[in-house]
Amino acid sequence: MRIYVFGTRGFPNIQGGVEIHCENLYTNMSEDKQIVVFRRKSFLSSKPAPHYKNITFIDLPSTKIKGVEAFLHSFFCSIWCIFSRPDIIHIHNIGPGIFTPLLRLFGLKVVVTYHSPNYEHKKWGKFARNILKSGEVFATRTANFLLFVNKTVIDKFSEKIRSKSLFIPNGINKLPIAESSDYIESLSLKRHKYILTVGRITQEKGFDYLIEAFLKTSMPLDYKLVIAGGIDHASEYSKQLLSQADQNKIIFAGFVDGERLRQLYSFAGLFVLPSYNEGYPLVLIEAINYNLPILASDITANKQIGLPSESYFPVGNTLELTNKLMTSLEKDFERVHYSINLYSWEEIAKQVETIYEKVVYKS
Repeated sequence: MRIYVFGTRGFPNIQGGVEIHCENLYTNMSEDKQIVVFRRKSFLSSKPAPHYKNITFIDLPSTKIKGVEAFLHSFFCSIWCIFSRPDIIHIHNIGPGIFTPLLRLFGLKVVVTYHSPNYEHKKWGKFARNILKSGEVFATRTANFLLFVNKTVIDKFSEKIRSKSLFIPNGINKLPIAESSDYIESLSLKRHKYILTVGRITQEKGFDYLIEAFLKTSMPLDYKLVIAGGIDHASEYSKQLLSQADQNKIIFAGFVDGERLRQLYSFAGLFVLPSYNEGYPLVLIEAINYNLPILASDITANKQIGLPSESYFPVGNTLELTNKLMTSLEKDFERVHYSINLYSWEEIAKQVETIYEKVVYKS
């Protein structure tokens, strides 16, 4: 079975929830699946990996211009797919989903994963939001099958759309606590004496009010806030965060993965996710896997995870978050064992493969 994938910037070593999702999903699929992933050249290193396990990459031109990047790349991918005619085209995100009707017009079978309602993100203007909403309409109405990582989003659609939809959440790689702490020591961090948050430095992540709340606490000087996420130094939002941050107490670690990220999770004293928008928050379930004390904004995507009520705070409320931080950090560190069922990526991959079989061999 040949599966062509677009809607992701690519992988490995490219930060983003969709990128992590795709890397873990496709590398865990069975060997009888021939997977081709389209990557965006502008996000790749000078020597990108040509192959990755059972995956072949096709690197096409793209741009980093906001609002044009995904549309242009998805157009090129769609044309390539029309001529190559794979068994399945798997599109990630509703923006690229705008090309679903075109692919269906040429008799191709399309699965779309709806990660989040991207038009809710603060960075988009009115025109871009309308394009994203059009992508949502076109993708949900014309795709052969829809996968949702957020179970609450499915409910807003008609029965006809729900009948060809399935909730499949993000998975995790169930890693044990790290033994070495050399990386956190290189950042001058002490075990369980820092707050961790992970994600790209964008407005919808809410890092600005997390920084404000942290600086309002009266924590000892050796307690720090670590923000692990890629920084676009040209963006006004990044400049704002960097300018307001007390460099003695706040560490911008940049994009971190692998063993370094494992150490950051392993030895954090508290994990905080202040996001305004999420699909199915990967970083939150990773924190659960490491049994960390957690605070998360009370958006629907976070609440669907099922943390205890005291773990949530009103999104965007700096005062409430400050109080929650103080309450959490006054306690001695203790790992928390959550009664939450987390799926491995192997389990998720099997579920998605079942959908592929259903779509390809459906009479």
